[in-house]
Amino acid sequence: MQQQQHQVLVVDDDKEIVGAIEIYLAQAGLAVTVAYDGAEAIRLLAEKEFHIIVMDIMMPKLDGIQAMLKIREERNIPIILLSAKSEDTDKIFGLTMGADDYITKPFSPLELIARVKSQLRRYTTFGAAPVNSGAITTGALTMDTELKAVSVDGEEVKLTPIEYKMLLMLMQNLGRVFSIDEIYERVWNEPNINGHNTVAVHIRRIREKIEINPKEPRYLKVVWGIGYKIEKY
Repeated sequence: MQQQQHQVLVVDDDKEIVGAIEIYLAQAGLAVTVAYDGAEAIRLLAEKEFHIIVMDIMMPKLDGIQAMLKIREERNIPIILLSAKSEDTDKIFGLTMGADDYITKPFSPLELIARVKSQLRRYTTFGAAPVNSGAITTGALTMDTELKAVSVDGEEVKLTPIEYKMLLMLMQNLGRVFSIDEIYERVWNEPNINGHNTVAVHIRRIREKIEINPKEPRYLKVVWGIGYKIEKY
């Protein structure tokens, strides 16, 4: 039986870049649909199921950040942002607003394909392993590993695939402190060369979703000089 082809939505107002990306990803065995602005991307998402989005930030009608925020209201699909800006502040802003990864233009075809496939692996397998089936609970924070659902005080919390995988790792090891290197290597499946800011950004985003007061967290705590843990109650 033939494996289902992964569906990629590529969004950029530069038709040459879109055409090149479409060729790269098609050669890698992925099915590609294209859009040329954020509004068109939102429309296509309502009509068809996609497994990942590769989207430029600077676009007419609805830019990449605004489109991503709208998508995140209903979907946790992986989103890779494209930008000509390479400053760390721009990358951190994109990640903070909900992106799973960030690629700076110009980029190599191999880098693009590797990052897309990496995000697809996480999206399709982050909860597939039969580990600790059922619910993991600490205080009012509950993670149902069968339904892939997270709730606080009974209210559902929507996480991106990366946030879910990070929280799952910590919840499965309540009270254990993980260093930033450990978190990065387990979540991204690669050595941590320059990912300290990336981990910190995702930690902050998770706190904003599960904590009543993110500045005084009850669950996701920092152990200064060592790393992070989920408190066991």
